[in-house]
Amino acid sequence: MRSTAVRNQSEKAATFRALHERDRAFVIPNPWDVGSVKMLEALGFEALATTSWGFAYSIGKADGAVDRDTMLAHAAQLAAATDLPVSADLENGYADDPAGVAETIRLAAAAGLAGCSIEDLPLGREGAPYDIAHAAARVRAAAEAAHALPFPFVLTARAENFIAERPDLADTIARLQAYADAGADVLYAPGLRTEEQIRAVVRAVNRPVNVLVGLSDMTLTLDDLSRIGVRRVSVGSGLARVAYSAAASVARAMCEQGDFAGLTR
Repeated sequence: MRSTAVRNQSEKAATFRALHERDRAFVIPNPWDVGSVKMLEALGFEALATTSWGFAYSIGKADGAVDRDTMLAHAAQLAAATDLPVSADLENGYADDPAGVAETIRLAAAAGLAGCSIEDLPLGREGAPYDIAHAAARVRAAAEAAHALPFPFVLTARAENFIAERPDLADTIARLQAYADAGADVLYAPGLRTEEQIRAVVRAVNRPVNVLVGLSDMTLTLDDLSRIGVRRVSVGSGLARVAYSAAASVARAMCEQGDFAGLTR
């Protein structure tokens, strides 16, 4: 049974880092508000991560349309609501330049987070990812800021090729290798869809790998992913999409047919 003692930020961060050092994968689900944080904590998960899409949708905005201050305030609220370590989806770090990304890392730490992820795609998700050299420089600045903190803040570097409809596995691997060399603690290429793609990434890098599930018909289980060598599994906006889709389906039946049966399912 998990202790009910409130842990401080350093303890949460140390716990979060240790989860990546085990010989099996753990699931890090993505709440979008305090209520979903409390639900997931009660279910027994060991760590949580925010979802930029889920939060943006909850306040009536598109993914990529939330500013840094608003996103960090949201992340701070979630981190304060749980005894679990929370990592934040901080999109592209809300800056194109390395110095701006480093400042975002320092602000993320001040918000009470145990870690965060930084993407190599400009905010708004339009166009191509940053040039690999510039993207690595951004990760290096973020890593230097993260590793200068007085606790083990976990920096995840994301290669967004597959999400950006550029399914170039060789370039994705090259980017992840460059981000590892730049100091990233965890590597993440959302959008990988096959066991072969995931296995190729895991074999090519020397950092823990996060895999996103829920965007395709991938049938790999947690045990399967652990055997491949994955160390962390996230669901991104998946839980938020399920919740909103279910509510929309029931509401549609009420509006169009006067049918309330869905409320009791």
